[in-house]
Amino acid sequence: MPESTTLPKSAPKPASDPANASHLKSKPGLGRLINALKYSAKGFKAAWQHEAAFRQELALVIVALPLGLYLGKTGMERALLVGSLLTILLTELLNSAIEAIVDKTSPEFHDLAGRAKDLGSAAVFVSLTLAAAVWGFVLLG
Repeated sequence: MPESTTLPKSAPKPASDPANASHLKSKPGLGRLINALKYSAKGFKAAWQHEAAFRQELALVIVALPLGLYLGKTGMERALLVGSLLTILLTELLNSAIEAIVDKTSPEFHDLAGRAKDLGSAAVFVSLTLAAAVWGFVLLG
């Protein structure tokens, strides 16, 4: 009779193992929310300090957001106008995170690192195009 070809079960990983990040999770409840807000503030600060594109897009949002609230005739129109602007910032933050991790893991040029950065840039372009289309459809339609 042939031997079993099943793989052995892996032993549980200790909490300090980098592959098991549960030890990095903060306390539950309100403390977790407060920590999440602190981390978010650090992220916004880092984006402001290190990302010129984020600063430019934030300036656009600061100017256009009140316009969107004023020019939108219905709640749905206002939501579309404001949401499309916030999508730009969201995409830029994710793109900046991709760029930071790529630069950390691959400081020398690599085709895949370049592709990751180009894909993030393309995502920002799509979000800008989306916002322009939404604003055009809502205000001209």
